[in-house]
Amino acid sequence: MMKMKKIAALLFAVGVSAPAFATNGYFAHGYGMKAKGMGGAATAMASDSMGGANNPASMVWAGDRLDIGLDFFSPRRNISRSGATAPFGGLNGTADSGSNLHYVPEFGYNKMLGWDMSMGVTVYGNGGMNTDYPGDQNPGALGTCAGFGATWARANLLCGNGRLGIDLMQLIVAPTFAMKVNKQHSFGVSLLLAHQQFKAQGIQSFAGFSATPTNLSNLGRDKSNGYGLRFGWMGQLTENVTMGAAYSSKMKMGKFDLYKGLFAEEGGFDIPENWNVGIAFKPNDQWKVAADYQRINYSDVKSVGNSSVMPADPAGLGAGIPGSLGCSSCRGFGWSNIDVVKLGVEYQFNKDLTLRAGYNRSENPISSRDVTFNMLAPGVVQDHYTLGFTYNVSKDSELTMSYMHAAKNSVSGPSLFNYFTGNTAGTDTIEMYQDSLGIAYGLKF
Repeated sequence: MMKMKKIAALLFAVGVSAPAFATNGYFAHGYGMKAKGMGGAATAMASDSMGGANNPASMVWAGDRLDIGLDFFSPRRNISRSGATAPFGGLNGTADSGSNLHYVPEFGYNKMLGWDMSMGVTVYGNGGMNTDYPGDQNPGALGTCAGFGATWARANLLCGNGRLGIDLMQLIVAPTFAMKVNKQHSFGVSLLLAHQQFKAQGIQSFAGFSATPTNLSNLGRDKSNGYGLRFGWMGQLTENVTMGAAYSSKMKMGKFDLYKGLFAEEGGFDIPENWNVGIAFKPNDQWKVAADYQRINYSDVKSVGNSSVMPADPAGLGAGIPGSLGCSSCRGFGWSNIDVVKLGVEYQFNKDLTLRAGYNRSENPISSRDVTFNMLAPGVVQDHYTLGFTYNVSKDSELTMSYMHAAKNSVSGPSLFNYFTGNTAGTDTIEMYQDSLGIAYGLKF
């Protein structure tokens, strides 16, 4: 057990130094390499020790095992502004984000306590709201951005100084207990212990609209910790049909004090409530088909869900209301709740090789109204296509790989700068596509 604790601690240290996924909003399309190869469908599956992220009740069916993996994740993001006219034509521009390759670890361990109980731990991540744009698109002190507080010679696309972007990382350690109530049904619970980090750069032009302008941008990395619970059920309804369901509470997180002038609720950034249901059907010994439905309630977290466009004040300033960043009712990223459908198929090619494929369709949480603010976090991909396999290296060990491609998607909307330019600032566009390739080693004991 001490060895397992050391491994988990190592993964925690690696995990908080690398951003995770931005696929279903900023949740991963799946957790565990086997699930990732099947479009993320895992609620009614019990093939590894990632149940703390998928369905805690599955762990008691997984047996004694350890899983450790690494995903190579490559998001490609572009932002642009077009159609701005004189005298604000200098606001037009385009930028590609750097930081295009990330290493995302995962870890699971499960130990059976007799035939009907298990204890384990799953370590996984969320995040990936990571952008890093160059900062020299627009004229600063002597040009177009000067009217938006830019006293620097060159400005980024949000009229800030230097490179533009944010970096959000969330790592969750989920100790899990599961128990069979009979030979067909089980329940489980995971304690979710979360650590998150955040930093922002290049958004100094919003200082005049912040309740605490000194806590807005370029302050380095801030950290917070929090907790929540995930509950799960799994039932084998027939010899060939299994169903599962899981619910995760909103995770109460400590505030990002360094950025209390940016996020609503003075730096609040909780992890949203989410739930999922799934079914797996095995028509014969070779084939298995799985489907999941997931709901992620982003709008319940004010810093994420509050609109980025404030109602117009009596002076008609609209988006530029002083003090409209940082307070409880202040602007956020405008993300809506989303539904996710995950479909996967598994084929036992021979006794040592299992093949997988999947499709994941996510709603886009970002509307055209909120595009400008979400240049910082363009989580707009929707269609995910996946492949994977598991090869038995020996009777007690296996190697799993998965690949995911998220098709390019873009959202456009009127620039927030139109509030200050008499509707001559044009249209903003955010765009993203992604690829990831993962490998994991599983050991049964």
